[in-house]
Amino acid sequence: MDITLQRNLFIAFFRSGILGYGGGPSTIPLVHKEVVERFGWMNDQEFADVLALGNALPGPIATKMAGYIGYKVGGWVGLINSLIATVLPTVLLMVGLIGLLSSFRESRVVAGMTAAVAPVVGVMLFVLTMQFLKQSKKGIGLAVTVVLSIVSLAAYQLLGIHPAIVIGILIVYGLAVRPRREKEGAAS
Repeated sequence: MDITLQRNLFIAFFRSGILGYGGGPSTIPLVHKEVVERFGWMNDQEFADVLALGNALPGPIATKMAGYIGYKVGGWVGLINSLIATVLPTVLLMVGLIGLLSSFRESRVVAGMTAAVAPVVGVMLFVLTMQFLKQSKKGIGLAVTVVLSIVSLAAYQLLGIHPAIVIGILIVYGLAVRPRREKEGAAS
């Protein structure tokens, strides 16, 4: 067992968990920063695949991603280590701050802090979305990326189709299209 690797796994997911105010979606850019940019355990495509799979499965996205990435990088010990590191900040903060926040819930300062964090989370998600759009443009082209984005948005917002179903359909589409592109590339 590589102690340095396990320490880095713990630090990466603990840092994402402690800074990911607002739950799973706000931790995704933080996990991306740690896993792809800081430690290089995955590339953007692998991370996008893990994110898509995690979104299609039930349960919190942060723990699903931590479990998968921890196992991929550090085996069973890495899986347990990453899960503990992801959940521990929430548990510590809940125990330590729940009474404090409850007593000051009506405070303008607490309301202001909460309101100030929302735009930051929005910007982080926007930046991650732009990275995924650039990656999709490279993989399937600009026209297909735009069409799939518009169709997905319409299916989710206008038709009320659950996001997991939309993601599942896109995964099936990706599996159907990718072999054709590989065959065309091999024929060239």
